[in-house]
This record gives sequence, C-alpha cells and structure tokens, in this order.
Amino acid sequence: MAVPKHKTSKSKRGKRRTHQKTDAPSVSACPECGEAKLPHHACPECGEYRGKSVIATDED
Repeated sequence: MAVPKHKTSKSKRGKRRTHQKTDAPSVSACPECGEAKLPHHACPECGEYRGKSVIATDED
C-alpha cells in the first residue's frame, strides 16, 4: 500500500487545487422587464418564461 513519505506543502497542495474553484452563475436579462435572471428559469420579478406568464406576481 502506497504511503506518502513526506508531508505535502501548502504551496503544492494549493497548486493542485487551482482548478477546483467554482464559477459564478451565468446571468441573462429578462426580455420582458430587463431584470437579471438565470437562463432556462422563470423571471423572479415578472414571472414570465418564454413569453408566457407562469408565476403569479403581486402586479397581476
């Protein structure tokens, strides 16, 4: 069974983990109201998705 002979340094460990960071979610503008929304999701502000009202809001 393989066992490390020496302790892995902080810099070596950090270099290995450089690619494990998370990316910020992509955000697009709602075509109806212009607010920021996630792609393929209904707009949380106006409740529209692909031109149809799918979520009832206080304005309705």
